[in-house]
Amino acid sequence: IHATTYPQSAVSSLTKQERSVLDLMAKGLNNPQIAERLVISLSTTKFHVSNILAKLGVATRTEAVVLALQHHLVDGA
Repeated sequence: IHATTYPQSAVSSLTKQERSVLDLMAKGLNNPQIAERLVISLSTTKFHVSNILAKLGVATRTEAVVLALQHHLVDGA
């Protein structure tokens, strides 16, 4: 994870919905739980997760959450 050199443009490219999904990922929710909480389909949730990983330039949910916590994109609570 490239915490110190992470481009802010990638962070700002996250949509409001993607930020909501990322926040719930950081809280430890899985895709079905995120879908239920946000009242969206499981496929939409998976689509958002894929977009988040691509935009943040990471390969896993864990990397995305760590990066989000390091850059204060989520509160982690």
